Amino acid sequence: MASRKKCLVLGLLAFLWAELGIEGKEEEEEQTCQLLGKFDLNGNHSLVIGGLFTLHSRTTPANDSILEPVSAKCGGFNFRGFCWMKTMIHTIREINERKDILPNITLGYQIFDTCFTISKSVEAALVFLTGQEENKPSFRNSTGAMLAGIVGAGGPSLSVAASRTLGLYYLPQVGYASTSSLLSDKYQFPSYLRTVASDKIQSEAMVQLIQHFGWVWIGTIAADDDYGKYGVKIFKEKMESVNLCVAFSETIPKVHSNEKMQKAIDAIRNSTARVIVLYASDIDLSPFLLEMVYRNIADRTRIASEAWIALALIAKPEYFPYFGGSIGFSIPRADILGLKEFLYDVHLGKDPNDVLTIEFWQTAFNCTWPNSRVPYNTEHRVNMTGEEDRLHAMSDKFYTGKEKLEDLKNTYLDVSQLRITHNVNQIVYLWHMPWIVLSRCEEGHWPYIPGNTCAYTDFEPWQLMYYLKTLKFTTHDGMRIEIDDNGAVTGNYDILNWQLDDNGEIAFVKVGEYIFTNSKFELVMIKNATIFWNTESSELPHSVCTDLCQPGTRKGIRHGEPICCFDCILCADGHVSREPGQRECEQCGEDYWSNAQKSECVLKEVEFLTYDEVLGFTLVILSIFGSLVVSTVTVVYVIYRHTLLVTANDRELSFLVQVSLVITLPSSMFFIGKPYNWSCMARQVTLALGFSLCLSCILGKALSLFLAYRISKSKTRLISIHPLYWKIIVLISVVVEIGICTAYLVLEPPRVYKNMESQNIKIILECYEGSIEFLCSIFGMDVFLALLCFLTTLVARQLPDNYYEGKCITFGMLVFFIVWISFVPAYLSTKGKFKVAAEIFAILASSYGLLGCIFAAKCFIILLRPKRNTDEIVGGRVPTVDKNIQLTSASVSSELNNTMVSTVRMSRVMGCMCPSELQWRYGSTSPFRWFPQQLPDVLG
Repeated sequence: MASRKKCLVLGLLAFLWAELGIEGKEEEEEQTCQLLGKFDLNGNHSLVIGGLFTLHSRTTPANDSILEPVSAKCGGFNFRGFCWMKTMIHTIREINERKDILPNITLGYQIFDTCFTISKSVEAALVFLTGQEENKPSFRNSTGAMLAGIVGAGGPSLSVAASRTLGLYYLPQVGYASTSSLLSDKYQFPSYLRTVASDKIQSEAMVQLIQHFGWVWIGTIAADDDYGKYGVKIFKEKMESVNLCVAFSETIPKVHSNEKMQKAIDAIRNSTARVIVLYASDIDLSPFLLEMVYRNIADRTRIASEAWIALALIAKPEYFPYFGGSIGFSIPRADILGLKEFLYDVHLGKDPNDVLTIEFWQTAFNCTWPNSRVPYNTEHRVNMTGEEDRLHAMSDKFYTGKEKLEDLKNTYLDVSQLRITHNVNQIVYLWHMPWIVLSRCEEGHWPYIPGNTCAYTDFEPWQLMYYLKTLKFTTHDGMRIEIDDNGAVTGNYDILNWQLDDNGEIAFVKVGEYIFTNSKFELVMIKNATIFWNTESSELPHSVCTDLCQPGTRKGIRHGEPICCFDCILCADGHVSREPGQRECEQCGEDYWSNAQKSECVLKEVEFLTYDEVLGFTLVILSIFGSLVVSTVTVVYVIYRHTLLVTANDRELSFLVQVSLVITLPSSMFFIGKPYNWSCMARQVTLALGFSLCLSCILGKALSLFLAYRISKSKTRLISIHPLYWKIIVLISVVVEIGICTAYLVLEPPRVYKNMESQNIKIILECYEGSIEFLCSIFGMDVFLALLCFLTTLVARQLPDNYYEGKCITFGMLVFFIVWISFVPAYLSTKGKFKVAAEIFAILASSYGLLGCIFAAKCFIILLRPKRNTDEIVGGRVPTVDKNIQLTSASVSSELNNTMVSTVRMSRVMGCMCPSELQWRYGSTSPFRWFPQQLPDVLG
């Protein structure tokens, strides 16, 4: 039993020891960080410059059966990226061969293929940092050479991905093609610099170009990456700031999608926008271009970003009907000495194991290299849209040795458009400047810690960044490089236009440039430069949502639509728009009005009753004619002043009535013609005084008739009234009227007034009458006199007489009242010159009425029936035996000593000479006898 217990205890201890040992090993393994794989490195090794280039356009899916994570393989050989890589190698060799640049330093390089994918770019950045050492990060590669910095990566998304990792250690990275504005954020990307301008500059240049050509309705197509998204975002912001509109905004998918591609194509086809901004790289744009060709969409003008405007990959003659006339911004071109020969010096004979060279030959000549370990890439038969490549079908022929690089036409050997390629060359040369400064370092005078010591070859990355971010120098080919605070350079863009040359090839013709410096942003177009437009008429394309509103109209907002889509609304009356496309109409000045087209303010028509128009001329003729008629009556009265009809009922008052009518009738002419302040004062005062004199004289006649009527009724002895009293009544009436008129003219005189309320299109020049109270007082006096005349003659209308003047005055007053009562509504309902004409008509009508009723019958008898102008006919005798007979107006007379007194004699003072019944109202034509009693001479 004891031995068994000992065995169990020993076994348990052994088991516990084994378990504890295993757990310790697991803890030790968990604390150790190891790389899961190693990556391929190529290049010479010394003081090293890293390179990130897009040597392939995509990655191929990994084998799902392999559980261990491996680096993805790349496909789609990129001639352009291969050219950039070769340019970097050529420039490094050139610098190493020169003794005047870095004589004690030999540059090396390490270049990685990003395969146009973010994952490969990050993978390359990690390799640069670790140098494939498994325990700790290091800035040295596996050979121990110092890594000075990185050139690249190609696209913005690739540069962003790599810089987020490299920036953690402040490792300098200088981009040659990444224009994304995101990279200007020095907080996120502290160690990133570039030799190209930001998309912010390019977007500003695009908007200025759009404004220069008058386009307002623009579509956008962008790659589905940082370059396209951020570029279009800034472009939209710039467009909105200048009131331009984006018709649509679509993306080109990075991974093939029929739905997304069709959506972008449909947006272009269905939109009225004829100008499209394309923010994409050549690799992303290629499948989209093929779809445009397949869908036969040709009548559009493209504004190109710098990534594809000058690329031979796209600029092929077969694409010209669809992309010809494209205009865009490009990095200025330059020549690189010796580069062409270096690019042609690529052959497998120098290095049969160079897989990139083998792939270059196989892809360039569409063949397979014999006994090559690089398999032929059959993916070239299918483009990225998933359809058969209609333009680049390839065969499976083998390499024959007869192929010549001189026969190729691709972006690798094209040295006529060295733009981004020249940027690569500049970046490599840029690196030697901070090393020169480091070599001249003096101890204690530079911001190095600890100890303020200089670093010649053993330097920290941030020490190199100190000089790079403030770099200003002139390159070997004379170009000036200045890096601003955002890590980008200043300079200029070339504005290129796609045209066909004499050989039928696409030429990139420079038609202008965009200059951008710290203090200047200017678009400069070359004078008389020929620009090709891809339109049916080859004229400047018209890209608007709504045509520009013409002068005379304004923009009307369409709710829910961009501001470039609007309705053209005619300006309101009195408002104009002088320039096309005005948002608001401008109101004309006080004396101006809009013309029929609403495009100009013109002086308003000034309206007043003139002499030269038919209405004014007619009224003047009537006024003059009336004055002549009154003058004729006066002449008749003067000639026949001793006859019975003239002397009856106060001859002097009759003459004053005629004088007043001569004043009243011509006063109407003050209302005609352009009004002035003096004419405004004269018209109403003259009219009021004329009517006052006329009516007061008629009142004197009416009172004499009224007294005659009262005598005949009362049959009593009346006090004698001298004729002078009637004249005093006239004088008092006129003096009162003159007093009121004088106060009117002194206190609130009438003046000229521009009436703009009645008619907007006219200025009615009229007289503002001043005080309504004064005006009512003036004409109220006339109305009062007219009422007295009417009432007195109405009472005395029954006096018997052959020519009874009382009835004539009654009818005259009725005419006067009818005219002026009718005048009031007519005056208030009319405007302008017709209002004045209505007043003139009332003046003339009332004057003619008074003239006709009072004087027409007398003149008829005086001139045409003189035999009736006798004592027997004008008046009559009344028998004294008839006590019931009343006095006639012609027989009120004094008969002294029971003698007969002639009725005519009495009629000179009290008689009325007006047409009445031809026979006496009692049926007898013989004169009556007077009453037997003696009557006093009533009038003295």
